[in-house]
Amino acid sequence: MDAATDNVITARNLTKRFGTFTAVDAISFEVRRGEIFGFLGANGAGKTTAMRMLCGLSLPTSGEGRVAGFDITDEAEKVKRNIGYMSQKFSLYEDLKVWENIRLFAGIYRVPDREIPIVGGAMLKRIGLADVRDNFVRDLPLGWKQRLAFSVAILHRPKVVFLDEPTGGVDPMARRDFWELIYEAAGSGITVFVTTHYMDEAEYCDRVSIMVDGRIAALDTPFELKKRYCTQSMDEVFRTLVRGEGKKGGARL
Repeated sequence: MDAATDNVITARNLTKRFGTFTAVDAISFEVRRGEIFGFLGANGAGKTTAMRMLCGLSLPTSGEGRVAGFDITDEAEKVKRNIGYMSQKFSLYEDLKVWENIRLFAGIYRVPDREIPIVGGAMLKRIGLADVRDNFVRDLPLGWKQRLAFSVAILHRPKVVFLDEPTGGVDPMARRDFWELIYEAAGSGITVFVTTHYMDEAEYCDRVSIMVDGRIAALDTPFELKKRYCTQSMDEVFRTLVRGEGKKGGARL
């Protein structure tokens, strides 16, 4: 992490090609410590591909990036040890019990064995799942799985947590409760990098970037983006950018 600017994530002309197809096209941006950064776009816009590069799971074709102070190309394993990650499928093992999932992921994230009962128990109490610690994950309601998966992803207190479409398929009440957990994590200093295609969730972010066809078409706070494009909602901003009518303010970063 750059101590001078307190940036936890930095991308410079980050590019990913698959043969002749460019999935991510020279994107550049920075994310500050404790920020909730929304990475928005329609399905196929390149969000997940970009996230996988930042997580050290996929090598960029060109460009560079640093996450939690480590180079995503040369220090991918160090990147993985200093981040949390929650996939669209919540990354949980359905045939294991709640506590068994906690113990498994705590071990993966290198939480010392003696600390697992303490931090794991406190986590379950905080998210209201202490009474179901011995239940199989497959038997939990979807919203509970979502809370558990997020809490497991930050059990080791990472510098940044990556959330890939974390609210897909859950009801509005569960989505709201989940965002309360995100605010709590950000308030404790964890940077939250979240991809979503729900444009209303952009309103909850400190800043958002909107990807269109593999490129960043706009990046700013929700307030400034709505002001720039003379709209009342982030959904309208997104539609304007997709239609190509927002060229006056859409910076190709």
